[in-house]
Amino acid sequence: MKLFSIKNFKKKLAGAAIIGVLGIFLGCAAVGPDYVKPETATPEQWLSELRDGLRSQPMDPGTLAKWWQTLDDPALSGLIKQAVTGNLDLRAAAARLQEARARRGISAADRFPTIAATGSATKSRSSESTGLGTERNLYSTGFDSSWEIDIFGGVRRAIEKADANTAASQEDMHDVLVSMTAEIALNYVEVRSYQTRLSIARANQDAQAETLRMVQNRYDAGLAAQLEVEQARYNLESTRAEIPSLNTGLEQAKNRLAVLLGRQPGTLAREVTDPGPIPVTPMEIAVGVPADTLRRRPDVRQAEWELAAQTASIGVATAELYPKFSLSGSVGLESLSSSDLFNTASRTFSIGPTFSWRIFDAGRIGRQIEVETALQEQALIKYKAAILTALEDVENALVAYADEQIRRDALVQASKAARRAVTQARNQYRAGLTDFQNVLDSQRSLLSYQDKLAVSDGTVTSNLIRLYKALGGGWQGMECTKHESE
Repeated sequence: MKLFSIKNFKKKLAGAAIIGVLGIFLGCAAVGPDYVKPETATPEQWLSELRDGLRSQPMDPGTLAKWWQTLDDPALSGLIKQAVTGNLDLRAAAARLQEARARRGISAADRFPTIAATGSATKSRSSESTGLGTERNLYSTGFDSSWEIDIFGGVRRAIEKADANTAASQEDMHDVLVSMTAEIALNYVEVRSYQTRLSIARANQDAQAETLRMVQNRYDAGLAAQLEVEQARYNLESTRAEIPSLNTGLEQAKNRLAVLLGRQPGTLAREVTDPGPIPVTPMEIAVGVPADTLRRRPDVRQAEWELAAQTASIGVATAELYPKFSLSGSVGLESLSSSDLFNTASRTFSIGPTFSWRIFDAGRIGRQIEVETALQEQALIKYKAAILTALEDVENALVAYADEQIRRDALVQASKAARRAVTQARNQYRAGLTDFQNVLDSQRSLLSYQDKLAVSDGTVTSNLIRLYKALGGGWQGMECTKHESE
């Protein structure tokens, strides 16, 4: 993108007065550079292989706008609906948007004249040593008005900047929505994952307790050694020791979810008290192409608007190089007696143009333009970085989602085999065909694989959530407030 620089500075100063006079009658284009969207190279397709249900077809806008509904979990949908009005980060973003709109209104007000009403009643006495020592009253009232004519576009550039900042604040709120919906869904999946893992641990605890009773009975009958009893006991206690840490993780996930909804920790019991399954991902997911994602991602859109705002700032600074023309006037009444104040003879008025031009300021304006130009370069770099980050997020999410499904499929088979091994080991131990160590090993393996599978189930769904977040879904149609152009 071509950045602004000062050229032929002396020529501009020499001709500024002539341009100003002509501009009053003909009007002038706003000084400074006009914003032009930077050209960026975008890949036509995602580099990651699309597999395990991922498709390159364009995403349905309605599906992407409320992607959590593809998980078919009413409780999750209800939590997200609550967060739209309760989430504090979203409310702060809405307040920032309101601030930006108000600032835009302040900038727009500079296009119009200002009118002020005045009034006074004074009593004065002159000194007898230097004058006559007389007293007099003076009453006056009237209206004063002034208007700076925006010949060189400084006000127009300021309004452009305010418009761009307002649009950037709008995209900031959209970005908060994207993050909020994803974080709620991720924490909800974490809650369900912990509940599933607790259920698995307790089921294995019950099975191991049954094994301990079996070994104790065999020991009492003289068919098993004390070592086998102690082995069964530490196996049971090891599983029991896992339950408190899992419960801690569950409560922390609930508390985090409550805060995301704008509620106090510990107040989310009603929605997630009863254990529920981990949401299942849909069979097929359309991910579109990179260009679609970049157009949709609020953080990329916000960075572009910030670049546009900074470009307008150069015009605001450049306008200080040129003279300023104003029209001011006043009309009122003035009298030495309050009874004569409203007589025709008490009328006063003044009207006329004014002109000011900062001829010398030791280079302050030029340096300010250089500052704004450097800030524009920074904004351009930030915009390009936002594009790269968006592409990286999607590529990483695509790989993670597909690979975790492969891992999950392997854990499904491992869990089934571990369950069969437990049954066979117990039966063979009862029949005296194997030692007790095989029973212990198979039970520990079953718990390990079932727990890993529960974690993987949650990870698959979480990776899908991260993919939807990376694609920029979750804000369309959910704005707390609508953009108001003035």
